[in-house]
Amino acid sequence: MQPLIRFTIITLFPEALRPYLDSSMLFKAQDRGIIKIDYVNLRDFGLGPHRSVDDTPYGGGDGMLLRCEPVFAAVESIKAADPTAEVILPTPVGQVWNQDLARAFAARATSVSQPASADQPTAPTLHFIILCPHYEGYDQRILTLVDHAISLGHYVLTGGELPALIIIDSITRLLPGVLGGATSAAIESFSDGDNLEYPQYTKPADFRGLKVPDVLLSGDHGKIAAWRAAHSTRAE
Repeated sequence: MQPLIRFTIITLFPEALRPYLDSSMLFKAQDRGIIKIDYVNLRDFGLGPHRSVDDTPYGGGDGMLLRCEPVFAAVESIKAADPTAEVILPTPVGQVWNQDLARAFAARATSVSQPASADQPTAPTLHFIILCPHYEGYDQRILTLVDHAISLGHYVLTGGELPALIIIDSITRLLPGVLGGATSAAIESFSDGDNLEYPQYTKPADFRGLKVPDVLLSGDHGKIAAWRAAHSTRAE
């Protein structure tokens, strides 16, 4: 079985990503062959004896910018093996990431990876290169490589590693065979626009005087559905 999605992460800090991506649900998704995750160390494409990847900005100013040469070389080395790979760049100027976008990326993966046919014995894998910027930012010309500029919100992070984790996690959990229940992803928060999921409870029914609503213990599925609909709210 070929993976539905291959993620290749270009980063200066692969060791910061592996513990999360090799744990829990994301480990299972890799183990089951649903996704594949590769790491490319940007430092391997650095310049000179010190493998430099950054330099000071033209026009002055604080901080360092990622240079074009190592980034272009890293992306081109990946695309030499797979020209169809699409580049994602976490950046404050990108489209704000949300559940609808995550669902659209996951849907693309399941649509391109339909069962193989006689004409096409091997179904294609959707391949995303996630470039993790660092330092003060990146040379603007790097954007010419980018297919999807993605923002995680109106704040600034030290690097692109956390956004990469969020993008991979939010897409992967929507792929078939990843979550335990068949409808797990369909009934959660943001599964229908800006909805927030209804409150949920498990045993015991009474914990230190905090009781589960009687309707959830009633066994009346119609009333339970109505209660859940009434207690689903919209995100502000």
